[in-house]
Amino acid sequence: MKIFYRDEMAPIDRPGNYSKSPSKPRRFVEFLRGTPVWDHVEVCDDFGPLTRDQLLLAHEARYVDAFLAGSSALASSSGLAWSPEFRDSVLLTNACLLRAIRAALDGPSLTMAPVSGFHHAHPGSGGGFCTFSGQVIAAIELYRERGLRGAWIDMDGHFGNSIEDARGFVPDLDLAIPRDCNINPSGSHDAYLHDLDEQLHNLKAMIVAGQIDYVCVAHGADSHEWDQLGSQCTTDEWLQAAEAVYSMLDPSRLGRRVPVTLALFGGYRDDHPESVLGLHAMDVAQALFHLEKVEEMAGYRAEVRPPVYWGAAMR
Repeated sequence: MKIFYRDEMAPIDRPGNYSKSPSKPRRFVEFLRGTPVWDHVEVCDDFGPLTRDQLLLAHEARYVDAFLAGSSALASSSGLAWSPEFRDSVLLTNACLLRAIRAALDGPSLTMAPVSGFHHAHPGSGGGFCTFSGQVIAAIELYRERGLRGAWIDMDGHFGNSIEDARGFVPDLDLAIPRDCNINPSGSHDAYLHDLDEQLHNLKAMIVAGQIDYVCVAHGADSHEWDQLGSQCTTDEWLQAAEAVYSMLDPSRLGRRVPVTLALFGGYRDDHPESVLGLHAMDVAQALFHLEKVEEMAGYRAEVRPPVYWGAAMR
């Protein structure tokens, strides 16, 4: 599996930032190096930052220019302090997602962009630790360039509003990401898993019918019950959700290989950040087992500790 990553994607955490999401790509890659998953990973760094024109695919010029220059309150409207280093990291993380999807399409294969900070952004501002809606930018570029249609399975603990908020701003987004193909499960525990299963059933039918060309999966760790900002699933249920997604995407069940790209999204644990990273690593292991047939990944488990205290968010 190719993971797209550059060190510049992850600036040093700034004091006062509640979320430490900007540094998450680096911390996740470092964590993965100490797991059996690493033997099945190839790190690729052949991508550069997004351009202003690419940002304008999904965002208003007033907002894009304010962020690039750091010239107004809009520059930190995501809830994260602006700096030149943060600006540069945002341009790279958004580019990383687009590059990973392109690589999956060229395979077709399984790829990963170890990124977050997209799914709460608005066309005219940031929101909820998210600066630009990288999903929309990537989807529109791929649709206008190649006529490709994508689906997002967003299992973050919080509804990802960026795609829906952009539909009125981007005329062809309904074609690039059809409305039934932006999956955000609701509810908790059994209700969460049931809702996910129903939406996956509908998505599978669209994939089989040739109406979807690629799938992105973002299994945010803040849907775990011990997360500081989430509560939907126990560890077993969280892994059941991953199993449901990747078994549905299994080529032997679909009848064809669909390109799949993974992303990180949320997860907040100040007391034991490794629990968040471990959940993400187990999700990658499930994807490798089902989609790449790496048998040894079936039994991989990382430590996920019960919370010690609730303090400032770590992820």
